[in-house]
Amino acid sequence: MSFPGGRSMSDFAEIVVLVEGLTEKIFIADMLVPYLAGKSVFMTPIIISKPGQKGGDVRFDRVKNDIGLHLKQRCDTYLTLLVDFYGIKNDWPGLEEANRQGTPTKKAAEINRATKAQVGELFSGHDPDRRFIPYVAMHEFEALLFSDPQKLSEQLHVPKAEIDKILAECGEPEHIDNSPETAPSKRLERLSDRFKKTSTGIAVAKAIGLKKIRERCPIFNNWLTTIENLQGGING
Repeated sequence: MSFPGGRSMSDFAEIVVLVEGLTEKIFIADMLVPYLAGKSVFMTPIIISKPGQKGGDVRFDRVKNDIGLHLKQRCDTYLTLLVDFYGIKNDWPGLEEANRQGTPTKKAAEINRATKAQVGELFSGHDPDRRFIPYVAMHEFEALLFSDPQKLSEQLHVPKAEIDKILAECGEPEHIDNSPETAPSKRLERLSDRFKKTSTGIAVAKAIGLKKIRERCPIFNNWLTTIENLQGGING
């Protein structure tokens, strides 16, 4: 198949990303979509659907319907998933085993492995082994905002030392844990009553920039690296 300008379908890839809320959708639209377009990967963010529900209720029973819908729509696109580990419920594949892992990297690897395996079983006729790329963020999207303490302190108007203290305790942004009291979003809310996920969170991410976030958040970086290397498409 050819397209205007003489490009063939194998020159680029298209990928839908299912997200749990508006903040993630804006983050992807504003930061990832333009970046990936430069790599000939065209990403479309779509909020996981269920009438009357918002982000934070991330049940696999809810998400699998959207996964199936998008895998079935077209056979020449990829599908990925961006949800927070903090928000997923007990029906999620691999959650129990993931919670036994000692590091966020191992936790992410287990939950993503189990998610991919379950999707593979449910939708085996739609090439999910190749087309589906799960990503469960450790432990919340807001962890990415700790990638640059100086920029975060400037945006929130709080002393940088308070942010440094959190990172000294946890080690890395993606190591900030997922308890109801100390999850990344809860820490940000305590740091400043100015913090609003959809407005302040996006402003902080833009101030930090994708390069710095990737440097400090290896799990996120690995996911994005996988996606940017899709150039070539399903038939490439």
